[in-house]
Amino acid sequence: MVSGGRLRLSVLGPLRAWRGDQPLDLGPVRQKALLAALVLRPDVVVGAGELLDDVWGLEPPGTGRRVVPVYVHRLRKCLRAGEDEPAHAVIARDSSGYRFVGAAAEVDAGTLDRIAAEAAAAARAGDLAVAVRAAADALDLFDGEPLTGLPGPFLDGHRLRLTERRIALQLGKAGWQLRLGRHGEVIDELSALAGVHPHHEELAALLMRALYAAGRRADALAVFTGLRRRLVDDLGVEPGAEPRRVQQSVLRGDDAALGVTRKRPPRNELPADSGELAGRAEELARLVEPGDPELMTVIAVDGVAGAGKSALALRAAHMLRPGFPDGCLHLDLHGHTEGHDPLRPAHALARLLRAIGVDTGPIGPDVDELAATWRSATASSRLLLVLDDAKGAEQVRPLLPSGAGSTVLVTSRQRLTGLPADRRVSLDVLDAVAAEELLRRVVGAERVGREPGAVRELVRLCGGLPLALRIAGARMQNRPMWTFEYLVGRLADDERRLGELTAEDHGVEAALRLSVHQLAAAEQRTFRVLGLVPTVEFDARAVAAMLGLPEPVAEDSLERLVDASLLLQPAPGRYRLHDLVAVYTRRLGADEPAAMAGVLRLYAVAARIASDWGVHDPSSGPPVDDVSFTGWADAAGWLDSAGGELPDVVRYAAESGEADYACWIAEGLVEYLVRQGRYDECRAALEIALPLAEQCSDRRMRSALRFGFGVAEGMQGHYERCRPWLHEALRISRQAGDRREEARALGGLGTLAVACGDTGEALALLHEAHELGRRLDDPFLCGMAIANIGLTHLRLGRFDEARACLEQGVAFGEKIRRPRAVAMAVGSLGKFHLAVGRHADAVGALRRAACAAEEAGDIALAADCLSMWGAAESGLGNAEAALELQRRAFALVSERTRPQLELEIRNRLGASLLAVADVSAAREQFEVVLARTSGDHVERARAGAGLAACGVPGR
Repeated sequence: MVSGGRLRLSVLGPLRAWRGDQPLDLGPVRQKALLAALVLRPDVVVGAGELLDDVWGLEPPGTGRRVVPVYVHRLRKCLRAGEDEPAHAVIARDSSGYRFVGAAAEVDAGTLDRIAAEAAAAARAGDLAVAVRAAADALDLFDGEPLTGLPGPFLDGHRLRLTERRIALQLGKAGWQLRLGRHGEVIDELSALAGVHPHHEELAALLMRALYAAGRRADALAVFTGLRRRLVDDLGVEPGAEPRRVQQSVLRGDDAALGVTRKRPPRNELPADSGELAGRAEELARLVEPGDPELMTVIAVDGVAGAGKSALALRAAHMLRPGFPDGCLHLDLHGHTEGHDPLRPAHALARLLRAIGVDTGPIGPDVDELAATWRSATASSRLLLVLDDAKGAEQVRPLLPSGAGSTVLVTSRQRLTGLPADRRVSLDVLDAVAAEELLRRVVGAERVGREPGAVRELVRLCGGLPLALRIAGARMQNRPMWTFEYLVGRLADDERRLGELTAEDHGVEAALRLSVHQLAAAEQRTFRVLGLVPTVEFDARAVAAMLGLPEPVAEDSLERLVDASLLLQPAPGRYRLHDLVAVYTRRLGADEPAAMAGVLRLYAVAARIASDWGVHDPSSGPPVDDVSFTGWADAAGWLDSAGGELPDVVRYAAESGEADYACWIAEGLVEYLVRQGRYDECRAALEIALPLAEQCSDRRMRSALRFGFGVAEGMQGHYERCRPWLHEALRISRQAGDRREEARALGGLGTLAVACGDTGEALALLHEAHELGRRLDDPFLCGMAIANIGLTHLRLGRFDEARACLEQGVAFGEKIRRPRAVAMAVGSLGKFHLAVGRHADAVGALRRAACAAEEAGDIALAADCLSMWGAAESGLGNAEAALELQRRAFALVSERTRPQLELEIRNRLGASLLAVADVSAAREQFEVVLARTSGDHVERARAGAGLAACGVPGR
């Protein structure tokens, strides 16, 4: 008997008991077995005879039932908390037997049940990372074989049950890890388990999936071969359905059938480490201390501008990088960037989500929703996130990831007291020893050692500020004939020094001027034009356009500026200016007016080349034949690198008085942005440009920009907002006698009429647009008009006319030779084949259209083609293929998808689910369609019919 503490019992290994932390002696093995027989049936009365059978089986003791009360007496004495506790507090006596009081003790088997239930609930809720951790906690409760060494048939049965429970937990945990893409964590565990259970088919199937996910297909197939041999040799049976299915899926390389989730390759966005960091050993040690592996760690670094916050955080990030297998992300929040608004949390979240492969669609005002998406997407990842130059805690809080073990490094000029930071590091200026060490690294130990007094004076004049010291050291490095005494003389005057050393409240203009003067003439000019770059980050192509030089020459010049510490390189091939340097270069850029026109022309040409609309009127816009883009994909990829800054380019042109370029760029970007679903950016660019249309020398812009607004609204299904823009574009183009713009407006109105079901108006408008396009020899206008004429005939049941028009549309699409034009034309023809029941022809056309749409990056068009392709497969009786295609299409549906298209895809997905007898999932899709439609909407009728087929009355 031991006093104090709660009674704890363990059956998931040798039977043991503790009172508090004190182990208890439970007596001989049969006595332990009797206790276990009671403990495993808490609050259940068990008779003495039944206990004898449980513990002794067919060989009862000579004393018969008399041994039971003796053992119970000993156990009560052992398990009681003290003399004051009743004898029956743990083992109660009833008229028909004995009962273990469940509330009297904590039993690890009960804890196992609770944690395993939590794991299962988390898995059902989709939180697989939590499920894995819970399953691991449950498995940690086992300590060898359950009920080790205890005799009796009852315990034999429970030992088997608990062992099977353990295996089931191991398999469940491994399955969840596979779904999370963490196959590398389970292979060794499953291999060891398979050695113990060589005939376990579910275990073998899981191991095959894990090996396949790890790229070890041959090893996965070898597991099946070994399993089959053992089953045939040892048991005389063949493997069951599950291992055979997995084997066939491995042979096909079918990730979806195997439930394999492959993690994206880890992304490292960390800028290069400058290599120069002095006097920060203590602060660096604090930053690289390991965080809690079960929690997310936030570290805040603050200090005066120029104190080296970013350099310190970057060095720490590079040191920490090996501990973050899922990637290292870097984001400049522009909290204190001259001429750049602080990055809004919504835009910051969108960039972070895109970095890990999550499509955000148009960036709306709902930061909470984006933040929830970010937390969900990072729940199973161990990330290192560097957030540089934060304005305040409110900018940072939504950006915190949720993955256990993740670390966030935040730098700011502000002390982020509102941020829940685990560690805070405030940077001061360098002391004299550290400042001299920094100069040694920059200038060289020999030169520093020759003039110790002058070096100490230079450190004093620089105020120990790392930025000022680096600038001073770079001067010495690039002027080998200078002495420290000479430089100190230049800085001795306070007024001059404040002008030459700049960081926030320290003047830097004269120092930057001296640094620029040290450059060769070519680099001086390159430095000057950088103040005219319209985006925060840029590349050599943009600078080459500004300089009028070949791109390799411009790149060499930029690299020399990087070497001179006047330019930052956040990623290979990408450059940016420090905010203070950018202020200075903008003043110098006034002497380079041609450079501004060069970069704006580059954006205007890139937008037009990337657009399927094309520009066939040489009198409108800048010429496109002398720019370095190799084709539409090259131009589109270059625009992609600008991210969300494209409206800023239009704004820059407008604010610089370049009305033509502002309008040309905005108009050219419409098709490029719309096909990616970036409607907000498209509208922002057009809203900036439209007020300038009257100032343009290119009179086409007055109608073209309005046509762009109509396209942006129409592609989102906002037909009532689309219509006035297109009518206004038509009116202006007719007044101006601009036939090409008139044809575009007519085609847009005709397409709108098709969408609204007004077939008569549609045919009249589209025939007029097609005739104008034919006269202008414009394949885009002709192809758009004839394809929509064909779809209108199809709606009217004029199948011969429809097919003829749609085949002409394909010919025009192939003449344009752009993937989106091909996808639209061939997809329309595939829609015709589908409508008239020519399913094999529809499959061929829609397969081609879907591939072309994906190549073009048109998400909505790809979703439409995939869904129609699935419907065609269904028509051929290929139910599984149809379902897979509908799921692919539905995966592309987002907030930016046109409502009508989403309803069509949901109905087709519901039909495909119904075809494979997944009635519950099918009903869910049909009910969503019904909830979002009313009246005689065609998709509502289809959804009602689908529900009826599910056995639910239509609505």
